[in-house]
Amino acid sequence: MATGIARRGKTWREARQKYDTMREHSAAEAVALVKTLREPKFDEAVELHVRTGLNVRHAEEQLRGTVALPNGLGKNVTIAVFAQGDKAREAEEAGADHVGAEDLAKKIEEGFTDFDVVIATPDLMPIVGRLGKVLGPSGKMPNPKVGTVTADLTKAITESKAGKVEYRTDKAGIVHVVIGRIGFPEADLVENFTAVMDEIQRAKPSAAKGRYIHTVTLASTMGPGVRVVTDGAADSDQATTPAPAAKAPVVEEPAAEAPEVEEPVAEETPVVEESSETAD
Repeated sequence: MATGIARRGKTWREARQKYDTMREHSAAEAVALVKTLREPKFDEAVELHVRTGLNVRHAEEQLRGTVALPNGLGKNVTIAVFAQGDKAREAEEAGADHVGAEDLAKKIEEGFTDFDVVIATPDLMPIVGRLGKVLGPSGKMPNPKVGTVTADLTKAITESKAGKVEYRTDKAGIVHVVIGRIGFPEADLVENFTAVMDEIQRAKPSAAKGRYIHTVTLASTMGPGVRVVTDGAADSDQATTPAPAAKAPVVEEPAAEAPEVEEPVAEETPVVEESSETAD
């Protein structure tokens, strides 16, 4: 860890010293902190990183989907569409930036990557499939599960332009999603953050075991990460390590000569909640 920090720039290291890196903040506090840690030289992206407990080596524990950001991405989303005939005309009318079939595939094979999203009609997936080595590593390969392989091009293009983003776990089980720009109002970033977190919770794989979400971090493109509070213990399907019970007060048994006293019923024993500080 120390070696990684030492490799960072001076500005990044100075920003990291301005706050407690181990403290977890509310979403609103984290957004405000991210926006004030450093003076950006450009309108940086605000990134959400969620470390899950998923074992992505198992197909049933992989996580992938899309979510529409209420306040968009704050950038012009460039879209490439594989379609032909009437569908190509539909894509152009819907606002696609690049439309084609074999010609577009050849252009991408030659190094063209100036687009953010790739959408394709089902009949052209054999052509798109040849581009797996180019589109796959960058996360741009069309997939019917996230709505980028579809005959309804108008809907897909409109949603992508409006700020629909894809999320998925990487090899380490971490989800990385851009939720806006550093210049967004704080309330807009918090709203986008909430939309993504709600979707990730909703899409929890049924095969997931133990703690689902371990850490949640917000950061600007060039800034250090700020931890966000997550109720990780509540994400577990099963209590892997039950919390220790609070010690009951010692009660002396009445002497034999004393009149019989009714023992208090269990329901009346006050429940003592453990302080959340213990989990930290």
